[in-house]
Amino acid sequence: MFKSKAKWNFIEEDAEKTRWMGDSPDISPVIKELLVQRGINTSDAAIEFLSPNKESLFMPEDLLGMDVACERVHKAINQNEKILVFGDYDADGVSSTTLLLSALQELGANCDYYIPNRFTEGYGPNEQAFSAAKDQGFQLIITVDCGIASVQEASFAESLGLDLIITDHHEPQEKLPEALAILHPKCSPTYPFKELAGVGVAFKFAQELLGYFPEHLLDLVAIGTIADLVPLINENRILAYYGLQMLSVTKRPGLRALKKQCKIEGNVTEENVGFLLGPRINAVGRLQDAGLAVEMLMTQDEDEAEHLAEVVQNLNQERQQIVNEIVKEAEALVNESNIKGITIVAKEGWNEGVLGIVASKLVRKYDRPAIVLAINSEKGTAKGSARSIPAFDLFQNCMKVKDYFTRFGGHSQAAGMTLPLDNISLLQHELNELIQETLTEDDFKQEITVSKTLSIQEINEELVNEISQLAPFGMANPKPTFHIKQVPSSVRQIGAMQNHLKIQFNQESLMLDGIGFGLGDSFPFISDKSPLSVVGEIGINEWNGNRKAQIVIQDLQIDEQQLFDHRGKKQIEIMPFIENANSYLAIGNDVEHRLKQVPVNFNQMSYITDKEFFDPVDTVFLFELPDSLDDLRIIIQKVKPANIHLCFHLEDSQYLKSFPSREDFKQFYALIIKRGYFDIKKDLFALMKGYDWTEERIRFMLNVFFELEFVIIESGLAKPNTSPTKRKLQESRLYQQRIERSDIEKKLYYSNYDDLKKWFQRLIEDVDIPKEELTYGL
Repeated sequence: MFKSKAKWNFIEEDAEKTRWMGDSPDISPVIKELLVQRGINTSDAAIEFLSPNKESLFMPEDLLGMDVACERVHKAINQNEKILVFGDYDADGVSSTTLLLSALQELGANCDYYIPNRFTEGYGPNEQAFSAAKDQGFQLIITVDCGIASVQEASFAESLGLDLIITDHHEPQEKLPEALAILHPKCSPTYPFKELAGVGVAFKFAQELLGYFPEHLLDLVAIGTIADLVPLINENRILAYYGLQMLSVTKRPGLRALKKQCKIEGNVTEENVGFLLGPRINAVGRLQDAGLAVEMLMTQDEDEAEHLAEVVQNLNQERQQIVNEIVKEAEALVNESNIKGITIVAKEGWNEGVLGIVASKLVRKYDRPAIVLAINSEKGTAKGSARSIPAFDLFQNCMKVKDYFTRFGGHSQAAGMTLPLDNISLLQHELNELIQETLTEDDFKQEITVSKTLSIQEINEELVNEISQLAPFGMANPKPTFHIKQVPSSVRQIGAMQNHLKIQFNQESLMLDGIGFGLGDSFPFISDKSPLSVVGEIGINEWNGNRKAQIVIQDLQIDEQQLFDHRGKKQIEIMPFIENANSYLAIGNDVEHRLKQVPVNFNQMSYITDKEFFDPVDTVFLFELPDSLDDLRIIIQKVKPANIHLCFHLEDSQYLKSFPSREDFKQFYALIIKRGYFDIKKDLFALMKGYDWTEERIRFMLNVFFELEFVIIESGLAKPNTSPTKRKLQESRLYQQRIERSDIEKKLYYSNYDDLKKWFQRLIEDVDIPKEELTYGL
């Protein structure tokens, strides 16, 4: 057996809910089931989901405050008042800023933008920035992707005589800011969809201001919506769907240059945005002023776009390097502390802008909630980010100890915080207490939601194309993960570091490839011909013009007993197997010389050990052949191992030696009787030559004769017993041992893998094995 790294949650099929699609021949059964899993249970909803329609978008005027906000902006434009777009430094904020600024410029507004510095100002509006805006002659400030919690800052703006319009999508607090207008889906009781991204709200505002549907701004909407991880359903799905199409053919020099840096060609996907474009835009605000990203998106100059995109690319590479360095330092701190609950690491000099990424990596590695803090020794504070596991609500639990924080905000899986240095250990203690009270060991495992089990026959390019109709994938509309259980035809490690896994499945005449990135360390734990369960996403692998379906494996496990065949190897590496096992047992004495590395407190026993000392274990290593198959049977049935490793190595095989026939015994005994003696030293060579017998065969027959008292051996002479008792050869213990040893070798050392695996499975299941099978091999 081999346990999965994550917990697999299979979605149960609801046959009742799929009946409404019974008359839809154009929709495959798999797609029908996936739609039902997404809450789609009418034909109209299915059509709308599979074919998103811009006509289904809600009207911008449905947002509360839209009329007031638009009236004020048009007034400012007519009177040439200066308008400031105040944004955020992440991809949603940058795209929101660019979008609204573009719309205002199209209307002829006298406008500019401002994004606060992450390190010197922090998130959202601040009084210093508002004062500077007043000094520069701005009369109207419009926030995008921020401002809903800026109660004090809104009052300050009013005191300066500045009009403030807030557009945001973050969680409203108990008290709302006193602004001229607030455009926020969750503050609009009649607005049907509450989960727009910041850029989605900005787009609604731009649409109402322009008086038409600004399709040319949808490329920006796609970036902010997908990068901000809002649910990709309802309006977000429609906006992202058409936004990706616009992004694929965008005329913005900055986006085209950035796509070139990312080597994105053809149709842009949500994965391109989530893993390539979004992180690069985010990298700017993580390391320096995010205004550079806005300039890249706004410029109409091709040369400037190329230059800015290259700067952004370099910043992203720098960000990656910084993250890698901090991750190494953080992992070292975690390993030193040996913490079992929440992981909290803090160090001076860490870049605050990347600590959320570092926390995410720690969560994935250690399967624990993680808080990563940068220490400011001068202020005596620590500031950073936190990420969590699904079973632990970070926001709710941190709110129980909110007095430890100077500032705190976030949601169930992510948060940001500032706290005094003295409170770090107190915070860790309290959160660990909460974790111990609420979580079980199983809760710490990562979770993978599995949509359906598929056969090899069901996976093909047609199914992949059908599944693509569900895109774009994201929050609330995840890319389907499927389960396959099949004996692989081949498993191998690939990559320069051998850290990836390549698996091939064959069923009848069909073949399916699987690739498991980062799963190369699982290779030693997959035995031959074991049914392998894998979960992953299916897609198309294109190579040299050939296209075929494949599964990108996220996790794997083996549910059945495994037999690992190391027979004949003089040295064996068992440390990985021992480290992976909860318990193990090694049968064989003084076998350390056979191991590449000897485990600490190596637990060895022999076949003659009192069987009462044997307890159930995960893994058994068999280094020596038993003297009796019955001894082996008793041990295996006693410990019932999930994994058995055959580590036998023979220097002197009895099975490979030819066994003397009955006629051989008769001839040799007749010769001794005739001559009256046999001089072992003098006559041995002549007998070997005359009968083509080996020395070992001759000595074995002599020892059998001696045991049965057919001869007397004295001073190297074998003489016939003058009055022997009539006995059969089978009465000789040596004779029987030789037969039994030969049969044991034949069964356990020379038999083929398939038959031997079946035999061990029958032992585990405690099924009676026929006597002839025990005697004569498989």
